[in-house]
Amino acid sequence: MELKYEFYINAEPGKVWDALIQPEGTKAAFFGCTLRSTFEEGAAFAYVGPGAEGDETVHLYGEVLAFEPHKVFSGIEHPGPAYFDNHAELESRFTFTLEAVGQCTKLTLVNDRFTPNHPSLQKAEQSWWMILSGIKTYVETGSTLDFGW
Repeated sequence: MELKYEFYINAEPGKVWDALIQPEGTKAAFFGCTLRSTFEEGAAFAYVGPGAEGDETVHLYGEVLAFEPHKVFSGIEHPGPAYFDNHAELESRFTFTLEAVGQCTKLTLVNDRFTPNHPSLQKAEQSWWMILSGIKTYVETGSTLDFGW
């Protein structure tokens, strides 16, 4: 199964990149999470943010496969330990690609290589639309989307 999304954002790639990587941007688009990593190939990463009880929770974690600033961020991801006992066995790959198109940026996300019967696949299909819409809104307006949660 491959999930693929393409968004055109009215901003230069550096601004979109910051929304994917920098704490202010990730908090705005990734439901209050910050992205922690050294961003070197092979390095660990984690999206950490508020949990159901407001505590600090690892929502996703994994390994950086590729990191080229303003162009590509790819990794193998696992759901956080709070979600599934077998979280380390569950994985997929994500790849964000940025491309300048005139004065805009084409943001492409591919989420693939899901382990068989991955329990988060359906949630990923739904959540990526909200996350990517949040990135677009944040980059273009400085505002966040309120999904009512």
